[in-house]
Amino acid sequence: MSLVADVQVASRGLHVQLTVERGETVAILGPNGAGKSTLLAVLAGLLRPDGGSATLGDTVLFGDRVWLPPYDRGVSLLAQEPLLFPHLSVLDNVAFGPRSRGEGRAAARAEALRWLQEVEAEEFADRRPSELSGGQAQRVAVARALATHPQLLLLDEPMAALDIAVTPAMRRTLRRVLTGRSAIIVTHNVLDALMLADRTIIVQAGEVVEMGSTREVLERPRSAFGAGLAGLNLVIGTSVGGGLVTVEGLRLSALAEQPLPEGQEAAAVFSPRAVSVFVEAPSGSPRNVVPVTVSDLDQRGELVSVRAGHLSADITAAAAADLDLVPGMRVFFVVKSTEIALYAR
Repeated sequence: MSLVADVQVASRGLHVQLTVERGETVAILGPNGAGKSTLLAVLAGLLRPDGGSATLGDTVLFGDRVWLPPYDRGVSLLAQEPLLFPHLSVLDNVAFGPRSRGEGRAAARAEALRWLQEVEAEEFADRRPSELSGGQAQRVAVARALATHPQLLLLDEPMAALDIAVTPAMRRTLRRVLTGRSAIIVTHNVLDALMLADRTIIVQAGEVVEMGSTREVLERPRSAFGAGLAGLNLVIGTSVGGGLVTVEGLRLSALAEQPLPEGQEAAAVFSPRAVSVFVEAPSGSPRNVVPVTVSDLDQRGELVSVRAGHLSADITAAAAADLDLVPGMRVFFVVKSTEIALYAR
């Protein structure tokens, strides 16, 4: 089933419009407090919005005086914590959904076992939740969510509470069970979006600031948050001949992927590894020379990340030592125009 939603929660500054096509997984990324979990709570029926509407297939979830309760929506929410019933066995936890729909005990348990097998957790069927590890419990929670045959599956940071050692296995499980299923996954992890999502939406301050295929959003970011996720430098400005100019007057020469008319809002993106750092402004071949003040230095393996506000350069530790870099120092970031991608924002 496809989802079409316009979610408005004025008290939390949220106004998001989105669609999820049948069989599509959409990742929602954004900083803390952006409204991601609030959005899922509204779609799941746990929070009433101030306005808007949402339809799932032919079913109106809310809008125009309609408000379906959670159990009537065909929507399952998988939270960060498994939230399994401690007094029930794993098998009966998963069978709870089918039983709630009126299935007999034997049929519900058979359905539950099928879903436990799907997430490779059938060996835990007779255990209690207290006997499971975090990764095992989350697998059971996935099976319980799927056992209700939801038309839309909502996942709110499903791997946030897992140990790093079990996260890859959980990610593989989700990739398998989400195939062909309509789902929304809220995550902070770029790898989750790349492996699990067909499309990615970035939400900031309660609004959608970017959307598109996951690779497009990460390779051609149009927001500072998206650029940060992708590990790229982003400069926003207005297109001019051969580049762009920012409101502060900084001009960058760049190669546009497609010809841009002058005066159009544009984005210039380049890798920190394409940036050289100089103590004095260099001369010679045409290059972009940007005066900056070093705000922070962070060593990452053999490289040192030199940060200057929203821009950064990755240079070798030896180069950083030769330059004698310290926070507060005035330097020049230099990048060739051929290393900068320019496109309409």
